Amino acid sequence: MSNPTADWEKVGDRFYRKVKLYDAVFDQDLELENYLVAGAQCGGAIALYRDEEKLQNYRAAQATKPSIDIYSYSGTLIRQIKWDKSSIRGLGWSEDERLLVISEDGTVRCYYDLQGDFTQFSLGFGVEELKVKACRFWSSGFVAILSNNHLVAVTHYIEPRPKLLAIPPEDEVHSWTVIPPAYTLSRSVEVLLAIGQTIYVVDASETEDRVLPNGPFKHISVSPNGLYVTLYTEDGMVWVITSDFQNKIGEYESKAKTPPKDVQWCGNDAVMLAWEDEVHLIGPNGASLRYYFDGWVHLLPDVDGVRLITNDVCEFLQKVPDMCPIGLRDFSHLLCTDCTEDTFKPGSTSPASVLLDAVDQLDKKSPKADANIRLIRPNLLDAVGTCIQAAGHEFSVHWQKQLLKAASFGKSILDLYSSDDFVDMCEALRILNAMRDYRIGLPLSYDQYRRLTSEKLIQRLINRHEYHLAIRLSNYLRLPVSKIHVHWASQKVRTSTEDEDTICHTVVSKLTNKPGISFEVVARAAYDEGRSHLATQLLNHETRAGKQVPLLLAMEEDEIALDKALESGDIDLVFFVLLQLKKKLPLASFFRLLANRPIATAVVESSAKGQDQELLKDLYYQDDRRLDGANLLFGEALNQTVPQTKADKLKLAAKLLGDSKDPTSTLYTRSYTEAQALIRVQAGLDHDFDAHYSGLSLNETILRLVKNGYGKRAAKLQSDFKIPEKTWWWLRLRGLVARRDFGELEELSKQRRSPIGWEAFFNEVLATGQQKLAGLFVPKCTGLSAQERSEMWVKCGMIVKAGEELAKVKDVNGLEELRGKARAGEAAEIDRMIAQFRSRR
Repeated sequence: MSNPTADWEKVGDRFYRKVKLYDAVFDQDLELENYLVAGAQCGGAIALYRDEEKLQNYRAAQATKPSIDIYSYSGTLIRQIKWDKSSIRGLGWSEDERLLVISEDGTVRCYYDLQGDFTQFSLGFGVEELKVKACRFWSSGFVAILSNNHLVAVTHYIEPRPKLLAIPPEDEVHSWTVIPPAYTLSRSVEVLLAIGQTIYVVDASETEDRVLPNGPFKHISVSPNGLYVTLYTEDGMVWVITSDFQNKIGEYESKAKTPPKDVQWCGNDAVMLAWEDEVHLIGPNGASLRYYFDGWVHLLPDVDGVRLITNDVCEFLQKVPDMCPIGLRDFSHLLCTDCTEDTFKPGSTSPASVLLDAVDQLDKKSPKADANIRLIRPNLLDAVGTCIQAAGHEFSVHWQKQLLKAASFGKSILDLYSSDDFVDMCEALRILNAMRDYRIGLPLSYDQYRRLTSEKLIQRLINRHEYHLAIRLSNYLRLPVSKIHVHWASQKVRTSTEDEDTICHTVVSKLTNKPGISFEVVARAAYDEGRSHLATQLLNHETRAGKQVPLLLAMEEDEIALDKALESGDIDLVFFVLLQLKKKLPLASFFRLLANRPIATAVVESSAKGQDQELLKDLYYQDDRRLDGANLLFGEALNQTVPQTKADKLKLAAKLLGDSKDPTSTLYTRSYTEAQALIRVQAGLDHDFDAHYSGLSLNETILRLVKNGYGKRAAKLQSDFKIPEKTWWWLRLRGLVARRDFGELEELSKQRRSPIGWEAFFNEVLATGQQKLAGLFVPKCTGLSAQERSEMWVKCGMIVKAGEELAKVKDVNGLEELRGKARAGEAAEIDRMIAQFRSRR
């Protein structure tokens, strides 16, 4: 096996390595120099689009319509997306592998998977007329420059809100780039424009001239951490300055007669210049390397290096890793070391290098292995940690195994050692090696894998339809697999050419009894493809009514949706369905749906009572519920203030009950008729007496008439409306008492009988303080006992009369009790009554 340092080269005081990832990447007929190429971060997909500004070689069999070709880094075609818009002016990727395509007329398409599905929006701000010239991307947004140099920024792809930045000068822009919001003090995107001899910084509020000399600058590039800026001048000089334009870090003279076609950062420590087949790597203090290729080369920057793509090869250029990765719990106390460089550097005597050599000697059964271990025994813990780190950064499986073998040998000698980091690294390397396989084409580095996370890696496999590997990886990492199964099923119903029953059987048999499966998602995919019958079949296997119902409504399966909601027993869900149906259906169709569904009818009735009286009327009419409809009209009549309107509604209510077969309808009809008559009478009273009678009940009307002294009109109402005698006498009594018409009350006392009894008269009159008048009614209370009448006399202050009542029944004890309440003159009379009874004894 070749030495791992064979592809290392020194730039200044640092080592860089160029790792071959894949060869024979693209067909030789594919002219990469004529394509726009954009690569997703963390080893994602590559998008190719033919550059319309360059001449193409004619091929008879070549497709006439333009397309965007999506490849893996190993050269496998993932998807070909037909492009039907105007010329493409921007091609980029988001951090979650969404492909962003911006056309000349400002149309933006966001392809959220690798299969051609997209969302679309427009930049606005008159871009249709001004046209887009170019775009620059970062992980979560982009900036488009228009033909008049105006800049439009989009900072989020999920909820895009294009925003016009400050207006820059209209002179020619030689080059430009962006600094992402995460790396600016204002926390908004900043745009660097090379105009004239200087650089302008444009943000949301202002345009600032940095007054730089030595322009114009043909290329501008910002480091991944946003701290440094590379400028390429017209005379071939490369400047590296801080992003605040305050300090110059270094410079390099390329001595090239033509400017490079691309300038990119390799990590945060080096800059790369690319011509057609030549690449310069520039490190600190002007140190440099040159690489030569057989064909056109494209630079695709990533978080920790740059991928170099030609027709023949895909390589990854990066600084030899030197930072301890996050997560090595047992070694967090160590200073960051040059793990890979420390281990493999020729002549290295670091503990990790000695430990690696010890394993090699052990395989040879040499006693030198033991000597090496004794030599590094004080630093053995450091050596084990460094070997584990170095294994993670290796692309060669052979050297991964050797380093892990060394780490395993070293930890077996240590007395106390937690193997968690060793196990985690073995797990990570198994995943990374599987992803790097040419059939998958995801050449992740260890740092990229940690940045991406396992969940997003699985999503990338799903987008590539690598379902088997995604499931194996999820099981290996103990992650749920339901999302993978659902995605597979969704693609199955979209693309399968089998008949719908077969597709349904296949999907259901695969997904049944698997946890977390949502058949609603699969059914929606089928419906979106125009397979409504299949969608309905699949929805029958969805156990959650709340998931079934919205899609059934969207599919116009209104009856099924309503039945599913009713079966669920969820009244809120039933109400939601009914609300949606009422909005989209004619009223007659809506009521037909309610037929034979009493729960749904009850929900509509309950809701309409407080919100929609007209709907309630229509419902009662549709169901021939005349009595309920009449009661509704009666309730409306009670709320009316205009007498005529009130009478009209009562008339409608009575008319509605005209043909009703309900036995109680006659009673209701008579009540409504009387109510109409009462309204007419009250209107006449209002007019005759200039008083307010409208709106009162019949009893209240009579009572008010008596109070106001219109007894004859009150008596006529009693006669006309056939008010019972007891009610009439009560109203008359209370009205006369309220009016204080004691003369009329005295006349009433001369009557022989009272339908309500005379006790009521006594109590009502006594309450006014008229004891004498109240006493007139005591003798008429013949239905009461002598003791009760005696109490009534006492209340009137007539003690002697009270005594006479008790004397009639010879109640001596009562007389003796009464004597205690009598005054001087009355007491003598009471004593006489008592003495009369005692003398008889």
